Amino acid sequence: MANKAQLKKAPSDAGAGRLYVVATPIGNLEDITMRALRILKEADVIACEDTRQTMKLLSHFGISKRLVSYHEHNEITRAPEIVIELEQGAQVALVSDAGTPAISDPGHRLVSLCVRHGIQVIPVPGASAFLAALAASGMPIEEFVFAGFLPSRPTERRKALRGLATEQRTLVLYEAPHRLIDMLEDALEILGNRPAVIAREVTKMFEEFLRGHIEDLVAQVQKKPPRGEITLLIGPPDGHATHAESGAAAENAVPLARRVEEIMKARGVDRKAALKQAARERGITRREAYKQLLITRDE
Repeated sequence: MANKAQLKKAPSDAGAGRLYVVATPIGNLEDITMRALRILKEADVIACEDTRQTMKLLSHFGISKRLVSYHEHNEITRAPEIVIELEQGAQVALVSDAGTPAISDPGHRLVSLCVRHGIQVIPVPGASAFLAALAASGMPIEEFVFAGFLPSRPTERRKALRGLATEQRTLVLYEAPHRLIDMLEDALEILGNRPAVIAREVTKMFEEFLRGHIEDLVAQVQKKPPRGEITLLIGPPDGHATHAESGAAAENAVPLARRVEEIMKARGVDRKAALKQAARERGITRREAYKQLLITRDE
């Protein structure tokens, strides 16, 4: 990891210092732009999220540069250090591990600090996971809301989803694979059974798009949990019954025990998962649903 001593000014003939916000490939290395390569070659220093990851990219294109780490754990102290170097005339390229810096990645603090100090900030656009996923999703894209990563804690995530419940534009989210099923189940309950797309590993070897309604995607993810980078797109309501409406209908028309059996058969899940889903449909806890099943059996 670079230290303050390594951050002293590198020689530069470019005059005033400039910060270049450089987008890098999100998977396929062919997606880097000619301009990005030129900037990386000409920069005095490259500030990167992970020096090891950036070194792989630079080595592929035969670029050798001084690297300094700039990530979420050191940006409070590293941003002022980089600004000092910029004020001395250095040309600095800011990159993240993949995609565009500052978009759900470190970078915003440095950009804001540069703006406050009158340092020119120049975007070098390129790959972006959510834009690539949105373009290929088939969702309405005239207007959309990019929400990035929602909170990982269930209570906070559900609060964030409730804040989006009245949104009629396409929602674009990032999510970690191990939290995807919980996110989908919360979205199903709070937003309703909207059209949705899971874009996985966009531009990479195992790129995949799963399309359907949220309820369909819940079933698919339960059967085969996805791996890799996930972009989740949720469309506006399309006239399908909302989850709350379908749940109320199911409660009135189908006994709980039968509904559990239906879910097990339709989705290929075990009784515990089916009971959890049936409970969500009825707006009750799984414990209360279990009690109802026991009462039904006793009767």
